[in-house]
Amino acid sequence: MKELEYPFDSSYILKKRKKLKRELLENGQTRIKKKIAVLGGATVDDIVSCLELFLLDNGIEPVFYKSEYNMYWEDAVFGGEIDEFEPDVVYIHTSIRNLRVTPAVTDSGEQVESKLRAEYERFEQMWQKLYERFSCVIIQDNFAMPYYRLLGNSDVYDIHGLTGFVGRFNEKIYSYARGRNDFFVLDINYLSACVGLDRWYDLTYWYLYKYAQSLQAIPALAFEISKIIKAVFGKNKKCIALDLDNTLWGGIVGDDGVEGIKIGHEDAQSESYYEFQSYIKAHKDIGVILSVCSKNEHENAIAGLEHPEGVLRPDDFIVIKANWEPKSENIKASAAQIGILTDSFVFVDDNPAEREIVSKQTGAVAPDIGEAADYIRVLDRSGFFEVTRLSKDDLKRNEMYKANAKRNELQSTFADYGEYLDSLEMTAVIRPFEKVFFERISQLTNKSNQFNLTTLRCSVSDIASFAQDENYVTLYGSLKDKFGDNGVVSIVAGRKKGDELDITLWLMSCRVLKRDMELAMLDSLVSAAKKKGIKTLRGLYIPTAKNKMVKDFYDGVLGFEKTRQDDDGQAEYTLDIEEYENKNIHIDVKE
Repeated sequence: MKELEYPFDSSYILKKRKKLKRELLENGQTRIKKKIAVLGGATVDDIVSCLELFLLDNGIEPVFYKSEYNMYWEDAVFGGEIDEFEPDVVYIHTSIRNLRVTPAVTDSGEQVESKLRAEYERFEQMWQKLYERFSCVIIQDNFAMPYYRLLGNSDVYDIHGLTGFVGRFNEKIYSYARGRNDFFVLDINYLSACVGLDRWYDLTYWYLYKYAQSLQAIPALAFEISKIIKAVFGKNKKCIALDLDNTLWGGIVGDDGVEGIKIGHEDAQSESYYEFQSYIKAHKDIGVILSVCSKNEHENAIAGLEHPEGVLRPDDFIVIKANWEPKSENIKASAAQIGILTDSFVFVDDNPAEREIVSKQTGAVAPDIGEAADYIRVLDRSGFFEVTRLSKDDLKRNEMYKANAKRNELQSTFADYGEYLDSLEMTAVIRPFEKVFFERISQLTNKSNQFNLTTLRCSVSDIASFAQDENYVTLYGSLKDKFGDNGVVSIVAGRKKGDELDITLWLMSCRVLKRDMELAMLDSLVSAAKKKGIKTLRGLYIPTAKNKMVKDFYDGVLGFEKTRQDDDGQAEYTLDIEEYENKNIHIDVKE
């Protein structure tokens, strides 16, 4: 929804909340449901109503629990109605007004440190109690800087300064976050700096309504919360599709020639495009796929990307579509070539008409990026690629997709597909869930939409509980071949019920489709199930808007028998494994 894209009009959102919610609920978007508890040291009602809009827009239908005013700690530590709610996410909204003790100028250094330690331990106790009861995702605000400085500029470094105290308290929160995979910090400190402290704080609203920030800052706060939640549950975008002329450089390479385009350090315009290219290239390091979608002659596009003062090079892109076809069609073709959906794209183009067409025809996000000097700010604040945790697979994702392109090229040289698979020299490691991969496994459950039989979304804590439960059979599969390591690409988990195994989770990364990895996983699943005395596998397919490709997976690919199908398409399948014979013949499996 355009009204909810950055930069948005906070006043409009606050005024039209009911209208926007109604339109979102009526637009037919498929959403996952999540229970979110908001525990506040201040009034949170308006935060919740705005957060609901941003989550709905990102494909998440939230149900909320709200603590009573300033009862955040009691709810977290002692429980009550929140225990019946059983949240998937707990967001803790606190500010410096929730610090019980702060430094006094008469305190000794030891007294100040004692206050800091005691106050932090109170917060850590709260987090630990929440984890013990819910094993959920926790989002904790850090603290904005104070709205006054008693000691002036020395307030930031003098042991008695509140500014310095807040900074050290924040660092303790960060240290805790670095040690957990399901704890995230909402950077209020940065957000308040963006808004400006004078506009962030509105003391009148605090005195009257107990708002920790100004009313106008609430949509921005809710937007930041939504970024973390949608990233945790796999709603990030995956690919940036970039126009070239007047987007990656100034001018038109076909008209101005390579020597005439603006990029580098010669003037302000060239500098703005140089910095934007640097910003885009850095996204490769966090696992974002880069592609080109430009109306251009291909050779002109390549020449522009090889400009000696440029940062991006042709090899930085997985796909380069530079031709005179409609850009919407090129986005669709790029999606098919990469193996992702078109709504996983962020389309960056200076032309509003092109943005409108691509957005309507493909479902890709096409933000209004403004002028060249605005490009970085708009993309960065939009949070399309919000990072919660960086996995090893994220760091090497572009190399994986490049290797896929080489595999596709090799495939075209073989007449027999089985010979092609053998030529890849594939080896797989298939093992029960291991702690070192909990984060990657959780990430896959939240990001995989197409090859996902039940679309069950799992936190790191959920994965850990499956791994520790004796009644569960869990398997992850990683795949290598002569072109490279694909990392962990497939997940299966099921719960034992008597001599049957109910498969609650089966998914696979689309980048390893049609390589028989699913057969290797089934062989290993049967082997693991038999060790637990299981005689029958029971599979479930729950249809969504995105997983139609696996509609016939159990019976058409694996040989299960369909035993039930509902009117909504949900189906159950069974497989007797007592006389099962292995199906994989092309992958060397190391169990």
